[in-house]
Amino acid sequence: MKLIQRTEAGVGMTVTLFAHSHATAPNEPLPDHLSDVAQLACLFATKFNAGDWGCVAGALHDLGKATPQFQARLNGSKAKVDHATAGARMAIERFGDPGLLLAYAIAGHHAGLADGVGDGTPTALQKRLDANAYPIPAVTPWQSILPLPPSLPVFVPLLRPDVKRPTRDGFSAAMRTRMLFSALIDADRLATEAYYRKADGLPPVPRGAWHPLPELKAALDAYMGEKTRAATAGAESAGQRNVMTHRAAILAAARQKASLPPGLFSLTVPTGGGKTLASLTFALDHAIQYGLDRIIYVIPFTSIIEQTARQFREVLEPVGLDNHVLEHHSAFREEEALAKLSQGDESALQDGKRLAVATENWDAPIIVTTAVQFFESLFSKRPSRCRKLHNIAKSVIIFDEAQTLPQALLRPTVAAIEELALRYGATAVLCTATQPAIMTTRRDGSPGLVGGLRDVREIIDDPGALYSAVARVTVEPDVSKHTVDSLVAALAAHDQVLCIVGTRAQARELTTRLSAATQPVEIFHLSALMCPAHRTAQLSKIQVALDGHLPLRVIATTVIEAGVDIDFPRVFRLKAGLDSIAQAAGRCNREGRRPRDQSIVTVFEVDGWSVVPELRPTLAATDTALRYIAAKQLDPLSLEAVEAYFNELFWKKGLDDKLDAKKIIEKCDVYWSELPFSTIAQTYRLIESDMEPIIIPFDDQATAAIAKLAISTLQASELRSVVRSLQPYLVNVPPRAVHALGSRLEPINPHRFERQFLRLTDEATRDLYSDTGLDLSNLTFQSIEAMIF
Repeated sequence: MKLIQRTEAGVGMTVTLFAHSHATAPNEPLPDHLSDVAQLACLFATKFNAGDWGCVAGALHDLGKATPQFQARLNGSKAKVDHATAGARMAIERFGDPGLLLAYAIAGHHAGLADGVGDGTPTALQKRLDANAYPIPAVTPWQSILPLPPSLPVFVPLLRPDVKRPTRDGFSAAMRTRMLFSALIDADRLATEAYYRKADGLPPVPRGAWHPLPELKAALDAYMGEKTRAATAGAESAGQRNVMTHRAAILAAARQKASLPPGLFSLTVPTGGGKTLASLTFALDHAIQYGLDRIIYVIPFTSIIEQTARQFREVLEPVGLDNHVLEHHSAFREEEALAKLSQGDESALQDGKRLAVATENWDAPIIVTTAVQFFESLFSKRPSRCRKLHNIAKSVIIFDEAQTLPQALLRPTVAAIEELALRYGATAVLCTATQPAIMTTRRDGSPGLVGGLRDVREIIDDPGALYSAVARVTVEPDVSKHTVDSLVAALAAHDQVLCIVGTRAQARELTTRLSAATQPVEIFHLSALMCPAHRTAQLSKIQVALDGHLPLRVIATTVIEAGVDIDFPRVFRLKAGLDSIAQAAGRCNREGRRPRDQSIVTVFEVDGWSVVPELRPTLAATDTALRYIAAKQLDPLSLEAVEAYFNELFWKKGLDDKLDAKKIIEKCDVYWSELPFSTIAQTYRLIESDMEPIIIPFDDQATAAIAKLAISTLQASELRSVVRSLQPYLVNVPPRAVHALGSRLEPINPHRFERQFLRLTDEATRDLYSDTGLDLSNLTFQSIEAMIF
């Protein structure tokens, strides 16, 4: 699409229409803003073969500013003006049905993507497009602002020629709309930012000044070479040498398969096999060979995101490649806090107040994020969350611990992964020790999950043989139920033992009972009632004790089951899903220092301990799988055993349609004019029960960050770094816990943030926070605490 050239105000034409105003600098001409946004949106959308679509979206997005009413607003009028609907109407008038997808994006570029039709509210796109029911000022001079093409080209998805296209037309159209929406939002924010920075006499914000991926690869290769040499030199036993040999083989397989064309992959590696760095190696090699832009590492748990990012920085920072790893997760509702620093709503864009508060658009080369942030953004309606989506195209996405994909949302989640791989030039890698059987075909070639992933290529040539070769533990299901007393006695019989339970309340009870029974042996507690900084400190002490062969007993919840590199001779695991048992086994004899028959993982139950209702189907699947395992005399951690477990858990649920409990794919099976963006955004939630973060003043660093947040002159540009520095000091609790804590919680800077940031008072910290974290047992919601992981 040919664009008009930018013009300086007063040069070559008389400018009467403006997009933005400034107190001291010349106003920004509307044609210049539309041209800048169109060119950027075209650039962003070109990555997924939709450059012309992005260009038209940018050209039309602020068409409603070409009205006397909006121009008066720039001159001080307080009247509200809808400047988004005009462009949406023009998109449909000019381009028909294809223009509908652009209309959603244009109409929602401030308020968010709306449902196509609704219950009569003015937010539905249908209502806004009805000039009689929802009148807006006429836009008459649009033809002279920016020319439009006569038609839009057919959208050609980036499909691999050897892969059959799945039929999900409505779902695909919804994803395409969000991608175009993302390109438009990012282009609009960047262009507006550039105008105000220049008007304020400030230099442009540095963006995209990254070292090329081959330099990152060279740093990783050097790191892995040194790591392998050091580990090999330190190996003291045949078991350790065996582990090192197979880690090297896994790394070699990752390098070899990186040459395969982009698409869907799986990396099935036993826990402790080095899959994190092997997957990063695959990703960098693959991205360089096929010209992909970045690596996105998706992690299921917030508790391990920082240590994963830290591990990646250890690779890059020694050679000067710092600031190339971006962490992005949502422990705080950060966007709400940032918005409160602006002087009003979206109209604050006119004076640049929102420019410093834009959320990350993921233009860094390595992104480490959570599954919640990644997937909820893919189904979101909000501009701030969707802004980054276009940068997922042409990337390598590693889904760590893929077995944790949400069961009730499995179908739409799998569909989203497949869309990215087949239509947006991305490569997706399911990285796990226990592949969750979400493919359309099983390992033996028989039919698998209906609607699952197809044509997934395994990076490891023979995962079954690898599992057998590196087997380091013996899993022993305990046939009889324990009492708490008998469990305490069983743990006390071992000098070094890890016991993993299901909830915070169970961990606290067991820690208290064990401490009373086994003094003076040191007892450690790990749960999400401890802030991450506290858990990190405890893990360091645990590692010192293990290295020194000192007696210790550790009671933990599932926070220790992923991303924690720790090695116990004996592990007890409360019965859970077979995938969780495999994760627990990864903390036993991790380095192969001991014989397998002396490295026991005991799966137990405790009489009287309640079961979280959501876990009952998982436990039932485990029971069925264990009976199958016993009958066939299988290793419970073998691939055949894991497949039997997921067969029970996923494939049978699939028959009852419990893998799309919110009917999201069905909701998208409509005409383009009826796509339910707002409804889907409300129903696709990985975490159903809301938790509230509270800040623990755990140490001097936490106290200093709290003090910074309380400064009345805090600027938006400073807020993000302050918020990030507080992440290690958060504990998430249920809303009823916040209510019960009452005056023990103190809002920070309430006149600016209201109750966005709540801290535990110093007195309450002394009374309620101890070595086992935040003690909620004396408050009024013990039954809730008993159900919290």
